[in-house]
Amino acid sequence: MLLGSGELGKEFTIAAQRLGNQVIAVDRYPNAPAMQVADESEVISMLSEEDLERVVSKHQPDYIIPEIEAIRTEKLAEFEQRGITVIPTAKATHYTMNRDRIRELAHSGLGVRTAKYAYATTLAEMQATAQEIGFPNVVKPVMSSSGKGQSVVANAAEVETAWNYAIDGSRGDSQKVIIEEFINFEIEITLLTIKQWNSPTIFCPPIGHRQERGDYQESWQPAEITPAQLSDAQAIATKVTNALGGAGIFGVEFFITADEVIFSELSPRPHDTGMVTLISQNLNEFELHLRAVLGLAIPNIIQYAPAASAVILASEQSDSIYFTGVDKALNTPDVDVRLFGKPDSRPYRRMGVTLAKAETTELARAKAVAAASQITIVDR
Repeated sequence: MLLGSGELGKEFTIAAQRLGNQVIAVDRYPNAPAMQVADESEVISMLSEEDLERVVSKHQPDYIIPEIEAIRTEKLAEFEQRGITVIPTAKATHYTMNRDRIRELAHSGLGVRTAKYAYATTLAEMQATAQEIGFPNVVKPVMSSSGKGQSVVANAAEVETAWNYAIDGSRGDSQKVIIEEFINFEIEITLLTIKQWNSPTIFCPPIGHRQERGDYQESWQPAEITPAQLSDAQAIATKVTNALGGAGIFGVEFFITADEVIFSELSPRPHDTGMVTLISQNLNEFELHLRAVLGLAIPNIIQYAPAASAVILASEQSDSIYFTGVDKALNTPDVDVRLFGKPDSRPYRRMGVTLAKAETTELARAKAVAAASQITIVDR
C-alpha cells in the first residue's frame, strides 16, 4: 500500500508490478499518477487516523510505503505492531516526515555537521530568530515536500513574506518553521543510499541538482565531487540511516563546500532528483527501492553514461491539459520523456521530466533542458 501516489509512486508501482506485486495506491485526490497504474486505489485524508484504519483494515497490506509527508505517522506505529511492515520503519517515517526531528537526530543525536538552525512557531519568534542566525538565511516549513514553502531571506524586511510563504507551503497541521544559516556551497548533491535488511548499505553514484523556489529543476549524475568528499558523504549517510533502521532507498542531501560535507535533509524513499536514474543506470531508484524492501539481491549498480534530468513545469492553472512538442523533444538521440499524468496543473507544478544521456554531464544537462523547453502544457 502506497500512502501518497504521485510521480515517484507511479514509477515504484510499475517496478513492483513487474515483479508480481499487487499495489494499492492511496492519496487525497482521485486519479493521482500512481492510481493510473495500480491494481486498486483509495482516496482519503492521510491525516485522518480513521481513514487510515479503514483502508488498511480493508486491504490488509503486507507493506505500507509512505511517499509523502502529510501522513498521521503515529498511526503507522500501530500498524507495525500488528505485523505490517512499514518502510523503512514507523520510527524512521515519524522522524523524517518532520525536518525538526531528523535535524535533531543528525546534529544532536549523532554529532553530524549541519547548517546552524533554529525554530519558530510565530512571526515574532521568526523575526527574532532570523536576527540570531544572521542574513541571508533559509526558511522552510518543518513539514513539507519538494521544496514547498522554502525561501532565502536576504534581510529583515523579507522575514514576514518568508513566514507567510512557509506556512502556506506547510503540509499537515504544522505551524512551525526552521531557519537555517545560508551555506555558500559549491554543489548540492543527493546520495541515493540503499539500506538492505541483511546486506551492507550501498550507494548510487552521487547526483548533483539545481533548485529554484526550493524545488529541483535539474539533476545530473555523476556529480563532480572528490573521492574524499564522496567517502565523507557515504559515512554520514550510513550513520544516519543506520540510526533510522529498516530497509529501502534514502535520498540523503548534502551541501558540498570547499572544506566540508554538510548534511542537509533526508527522504526515506525514492528522491525526485533521482529520476535521472530512469535513464542513467541498469537499476533505477524505484527498482532499487523495491529490491531492498523485498530483500532481493542487488548484485551491482552500473551507470551507463553521464545523464541528466530537467523538469517540465506548468505555468497556468487548468483542470484540462494536453502537451505539445513531445515529438520534437524525442527527435534528439538519447533523450526520453516522462509525463506524470497529473489531472490538473497550477503554476510551477511539476508535470513531467526529460531525461538525457551524453558523453559528459554538461552535454547531458544541455540536452535535457533543451528537450524540456520544447514541451508546452496547453489549456484545453
